Amino acid sequence: MAQEIERKFLVKGDFKKYATKQIRIIQGYISSVPERAVRVRVKDDKGFITIKGIGNESGTSRYEWEKEITVEEATELLKICEPGVIDKMRYEVPQGNFVFEVDEFYGENQGLVVAEIELKSESDKFEKPQWLGEEVTGDVKYYNLMLMKKPYTQW
Repeated sequence: MAQEIERKFLVKGDFKKYATKQIRIIQGYISSVPERAVRVRVKDDKGFITIKGIGNESGTSRYEWEKEITVEEATELLKICEPGVIDKMRYEVPQGNFVFEVDEFYGENQGLVVAEIELKSESDKFEKPQWLGEEVTGDVKYYNLMLMKKPYTQW
């Protein structure tokens, strides 16, 4: 079973000058049930379908399965997704032995910027850059699935 271990933070400063890559992401959900969410995503010129399980008590770990599909398949699947599309630019920002993925949201989530770091274990130590703000790991309102249902501009 694939396990995703990540921590999530708000962003409070300028991170873009440290980014080494940026990717446009459009995603929707075929199923938004937290215990088994099914996401469809177009990342630049690639498509993906992902199944995620519910997180553990801390919200740090959860089951994740992902498969690459064609952009055409992903675009077709987006047409049957639940209402609400996530549109964002993802910036990859190296920090020590890790890479932060910083998502700058558009559309109904305009103004929200969130950084995630994937870890090998929940006890991994990492250096926090000065632009990193409050930790929101486990706060479900920051999950993409919830941002689809109740966008940031409606808080």
